[in-house]
Amino acid sequence: MLIVSQPTWGVDAGAAAVIRQALLDLSGRGSAVLVISQDLDELAEIADRIAVMFHGHLSAPMAAADSTREKLGLLMGGASAAEAYSGQKEASHAVGA
Repeated sequence: MLIVSQPTWGVDAGAAAVIRQALLDLSGRGSAVLVISQDLDELAEIADRIAVMFHGHLSAPMAAADSTREKLGLLMGGASAAEAYSGQKEASHAVGA
């Protein structure tokens, strides 16, 4: 198992592409790879599943293909998975705006 945090932070675009490909190659060969990152684009590119940490609690993982910026944003703001998937919390914020 490889655990990396912010694997492409502070590197140029070419190095970031090499790092991302290396992580994908490791995963493709059967290694478990846990990536901790603030870069949603990076996570969308390399992750199979995405979970969000909020106030020390980890959300249930969702398939990266099912994630959207809106769903992830709601989870990052403390919404439950049910609220994030249904958009209920987003609608309630819009009413209070």
